[in-house]
Amino acid sequence: MRRPSKLKIAFVAELVLILSASSLFAGEGALEPSTIDKIRSAFKMDSHTRAMYNSITNNDITSLALNRDMLRWHNEIFSHKIETKGITNQKKSGRCWLFAGLNILRPKVIENNNLESFEFSQNYLAFWDKLEKANCFLENIIEFAGRDILDREMEFILRKPIPDGGYWENVVNLVEKYGVVPHEIMPETNSSGNTSLMNTLISRKLRADAVKLRNMHEQKKSLKELRAEKTKMLAHVYKMLVLNLGRPPHEFQWRFEDANSVVSKIRTYSPKSFYEEFVNVDLRQYVDIFNDPSKEYGKHYSINLTRNVRDGDDAHFVNVKMQILKDIAVKAVLDDEPIWFACDVGKDQSREHGIMAMELFDYDSIYMTDMAMTKAQRSLFRESVPNHAMVFIGVDMQDEKPVKWLVENSWGDEKGSKGLWTLYDSWFDTNVYSIIVKKEYVPEAVLKIFEQPAIKRPVWDPVYSFVR
Repeated sequence: MRRPSKLKIAFVAELVLILSASSLFAGEGALEPSTIDKIRSAFKMDSHTRAMYNSITNNDITSLALNRDMLRWHNEIFSHKIETKGITNQKKSGRCWLFAGLNILRPKVIENNNLESFEFSQNYLAFWDKLEKANCFLENIIEFAGRDILDREMEFILRKPIPDGGYWENVVNLVEKYGVVPHEIMPETNSSGNTSLMNTLISRKLRADAVKLRNMHEQKKSLKELRAEKTKMLAHVYKMLVLNLGRPPHEFQWRFEDANSVVSKIRTYSPKSFYEEFVNVDLRQYVDIFNDPSKEYGKHYSINLTRNVRDGDDAHFVNVKMQILKDIAVKAVLDDEPIWFACDVGKDQSREHGIMAMELFDYDSIYMTDMAMTKAQRSLFRESVPNHAMVFIGVDMQDEKPVKWLVENSWGDEKGSKGLWTLYDSWFDTNVYSIIVKKEYVPEAVLKIFEQPAIKRPVWDPVYSFVR
């Protein structure tokens, strides 16, 4: 019988040490009975805790934490308002970025044509957004066909093949390519306002297609063959979208009645000719100004894999200090320019009262603890992300400083204050991340930063999730 070599003995000994260390560390930090006893003994059911125990177990926490003094001195008076008409409703969908994008263009159409009201078809652009995202998904599958299925970018792509969420750059990509149509030309459907099941089924179809494309790659099929198969797959997606959202028009007839009851003639438009005649805004004149304290200021950043159109742009922005961003916003709103903005809407806001204010809920007093973090810390540790887009349509200036902002939301007129929110300035500092504004309101020094090559950030960047 051969004796094991010294090398084998050393290897086995090292393996035993590694396994022992692994086992040792695995047990460290466990919640031992002695630790539980310490935690239990530290808990005291004092009068405050007893009151909170009785209250929280029988009531909604937000109603208990609501700051009554805040409601008492809150008001909806603004020194400057942009005239708007009507509140839109994205319903149970994540299309806020698209609603907000169209809402900053809507007042121009109403004013230029003396209309009582007007609304674009969000469903029309949502249709093309879904088809374009499906194409991006399948193209990414082809491009990354040789990657491990657990590659981080692959995991991101497969997680949500056609998400509802998006960015301002996605609005630009769609409008430039497909134009726009009035709401009545392609109205909402059940699936457009309740996208969950439609997204689930189309995503299932696309993941099944991803399997086929990766198998074709393993079989050494050519890029031409893969793309030919992709076109067939997209034809099925198109059909599913038509069945859910309706058929988008190549051209349409439209007439309108203005505020003086003057009825226009029936005319035929294409979506692009309608945009050129009734909107005629160069969306490339808008830029994304961002405030992310976790990144270096004065730099141009782009986020990989955020384009919704394969030959369009990824999300990109210039990062500046909050005061610079806010000064730009004030200048634009005072000049009657509505502003698309992205924020963390999940913090300190009331749908019932239409208020966004840092003092609105006092959770720390209820739990007698401190949950404070800086804006940079909240971003880096995944506590806060820009998850909703709305429109600034007013500001209340006192002593030449903004005190609060008037916000047009897209949650219908039954929420907030008939669809509007009052956003207090301290909430702006903490929870607003991005504004979309015309270049004419941006200092030249900031615009020059856009000329820098963009610093590419991964799509899982902590501060840049899909805006919904």
